[in-house]
Amino acid sequence: MTDDLFVRPPAHALLADGTTVCIRPVTSGDHDRLRDFYDAMSPENLRMRFCGASRRSAVMAADRACAPARLGYRALLAEAQGRVLGLAEYETVGEKHTAEISVAVADGVHHRGVGTLLVEHLVSAARADGITAFAADALSENREILRLFADLGLRTARHFEGPEMRCTIQLDEDDAYLSAVEERGRAADVASLRPLLCPESVAVVGAGRKAGSVGRAILHHLHSGGYTRRLFAVNPAADSILGVPSYPSVAALPVTPDLVVVAVPAAAVPEAAEKCGRAGVRALLVVTAGLDAAQARALLTACRTYGMRLVGPNCLGISHTDPALRLDATFAADHPRPGTAGVAVQSGGVGIALLDGISRLGIGVSSFVSLGDKFDVSGNDMLQWWESDGRTELALLHLESFGNPRAFSRTARRVSRRMPVLTVDAGRTDAGRRAAASHTAAAATRTMTRGALFTQAGITATRSVGELLEAAALLQSQPLPAGGRVVIVTNAGGAGVLAADACAEAGLSLPTPTPQLIDDLLAVLPEGAAVGNPVDATAAVSEAQLTDCVDRLMRYDGVDAIVVALVPTAVATATGDDLIRALTEAPGRRPKPVLAVRLEQDLPVRLLPAADDGTVPAYAEPQAAARALAHAADRAAWLARPAGTVPELDGIDTDRAHAIADTYLAAHPDGGWLDPRACSDLLACYGIPQIPWAWAETEEEAVHAAEWLRGADGRVVLKAHWPGLVHKSEEHAVRLDLRGEAQVRDAYRDLATRFSGLMTGVVVQPLAERGTELFAGVVQDEVFGPLVLFGLGGTATEVLADHAARLAPLTDHDVHDLITSPRCAPLLLGTRGNGPVDLEALKQLLLRLSRMAADLPQLAEADFNPVLAAPGGTTVLDARVRLLPRRPQDPYLRRLR
Repeated sequence: MTDDLFVRPPAHALLADGTTVCIRPVTSGDHDRLRDFYDAMSPENLRMRFCGASRRSAVMAADRACAPARLGYRALLAEAQGRVLGLAEYETVGEKHTAEISVAVADGVHHRGVGTLLVEHLVSAARADGITAFAADALSENREILRLFADLGLRTARHFEGPEMRCTIQLDEDDAYLSAVEERGRAADVASLRPLLCPESVAVVGAGRKAGSVGRAILHHLHSGGYTRRLFAVNPAADSILGVPSYPSVAALPVTPDLVVVAVPAAAVPEAAEKCGRAGVRALLVVTAGLDAAQARALLTACRTYGMRLVGPNCLGISHTDPALRLDATFAADHPRPGTAGVAVQSGGVGIALLDGISRLGIGVSSFVSLGDKFDVSGNDMLQWWESDGRTELALLHLESFGNPRAFSRTARRVSRRMPVLTVDAGRTDAGRRAAASHTAAAATRTMTRGALFTQAGITATRSVGELLEAAALLQSQPLPAGGRVVIVTNAGGAGVLAADACAEAGLSLPTPTPQLIDDLLAVLPEGAAVGNPVDATAAVSEAQLTDCVDRLMRYDGVDAIVVALVPTAVATATGDDLIRALTEAPGRRPKPVLAVRLEQDLPVRLLPAADDGTVPAYAEPQAAARALAHAADRAAWLARPAGTVPELDGIDTDRAHAIADTYLAAHPDGGWLDPRACSDLLACYGIPQIPWAWAETEEEAVHAAEWLRGADGRVVLKAHWPGLVHKSEEHAVRLDLRGEAQVRDAYRDLATRFSGLMTGVVVQPLAERGTELFAGVVQDEVFGPLVLFGLGGTATEVLADHAARLAPLTDHDVHDLITSPRCAPLLLGTRGNGPVDLEALKQLLLRLSRMAADLPQLAEADFNPVLAAPGGTTVLDARVRLLPRRPQDPYLRRLR
């Protein structure tokens, strides 16, 4: 049994076969059900569970699981439609960091992942309770449980004790375990989506007999699109609609459909979902919009209760263009063209635009899902489907919200290694959740947070549907560039200048040709050609000359990509189309990307058919070509860099840090800012270097502290403090450059007078040495988790907004990117005769800040400003930390939304 101290909310998750179960804590009301669970077990199953076939053991197990809550014990059960499928328990015995674990699975549901899923949830609960290892005894012949422990992805040790095997399982959450959980989740997710995206039968509920209804439009699309499996309508007033047989209810259908499309009024949706669940339907597509909160809850409850995957509500529909299936359950104007792009969107309008653009380019669609309000199926689900479907080569996303960004990020990192993943970064101007509480929260905009997610996951983020299509055209048709070095070839000088400007503005470089390359190009170009960068081939260039020019540039090591900017002229013997053939009819696939810019082109981007079934992208604007090429170069750089690792850190005292947080929140249940002493203690738990300081509550204490802390030049600083003070400089609560006892006394009296009734004391510090003032902070985003920010510090940090951000936990690559991304990076690397700061110390500070944020979900915000970086080290001069009463959540635990 559990009380409020132990309760973990129920979670729905997927078994290996794609079916849904509920994982929840055992309560006292489960006693009879657990007795029935054990009574239904075969003698052999009982023997394996209890190391002997004892019905008495089963009774005792049910009693133990349903007993009053006690420290060191947890029990979780898995159930589906009221039936208990499995039970897992742990209990600490003696050593509080080790717990004995046991697992039982009902007859008939073995090999479906019930036990593994229960243990994963138990591992998550145990970690939150401070347990670091599980121990279990099992008969050596119990291959099922031994395989379960071995396949978890955790370090497991075994040794024999007579006929039994003693297993010890370390609960470290390393990448091996997360990858194992991820792979199990991927397989289960794909299995659960098959009834949705590859249904053997489909029924449309709400298809009217008269034209004009959404349900009838979807039925028409399914029928006219040539859906190859069984199709039904559900309408009690018709025997046939559009030539499709109709039945009065889902229960009356001759077969239970895998997928039901629900297109009824909002008030009727919950009942329709309930009836589908009772009939055994595996997936729902709800296109209806306007559900209120109660209707939405009822819909999702029905889907979870009966194990149905759900797309929508409020969506455009789904498509799967496999010729063997030809599923088009949308109400878009046209059927999507079959192809290799997977598309998932939240906005129906964006979906229609992407379907039209991808079809027009000739790339086509492998599968399309309009996620709508995204109650269940998400972008994460679709990435895993595309990764496994064998048809998708390009993933296109439009996501307005994220249910589990950290799980999405892990999935996207893996999928991005196999195919380009592109997104329209929607809501970039949203300044929501911009708090004035501190520098960190003020800097951490939604745009910066999403940008960190996309950058770390290797996702190509674009600013519009048009830009996404531009990038998709290049990524689908051309090899990736090895870098950002571009040569521009043109038949008109003005077009070349425009292209050069666009490339420079996109962050690409235009290297100067070497003398050898100049000679090679002049040998094939017409008289009067100018070989710089751009290469002006003149209006007289022929198809053969342009082909030779491009081929010679291809062999040049100093070029990563070629942009050919062409305009039609009346001078050349070759027409514009002739010159384009120089790009599209070259023998063999070229090893470097080639892009065309045609200023007279009517469409923003086209894919021109080329030799060997390839294509060449042609853009109407040089800016579009440059943007696409910059995205391709960024992707190439991301792929070329090995996956980062989270470094091991020494000198970390996590237990002490949790104790500091717990002590503060026990005294301040609503949370707040730590006082300087508690803040310093917390930073010390993570080895974060701080300038020496002392706390003084009286003038005499300030004088004594100043005497003790005086630097080499005898100068000190006084900083007033009171609860809630954030911007000391703005409040004029800092006195600098104080020499001697008289100045310290005067400064203390001034602060005490001006802040009478507020000030609780002062922080006394030696005046810091010279160095570069930086800013480092973290803000705990309720959706995205901890976000680490870094940049230029001091009083101008908010004005200049020179910040970079990455989501924690930081890898070694993330830390490198944080340090090198802000505009102030040259100051750190050494410039104008100044040597570089201690970069290793700076990296350590950011890694330790990241670790603190990852360890403490209660850490709402931390703000280090300034951080002094110098050749001899890095020191935090001022730190503020805000805590809130938050429970830890496992972002990688397998569960449905």
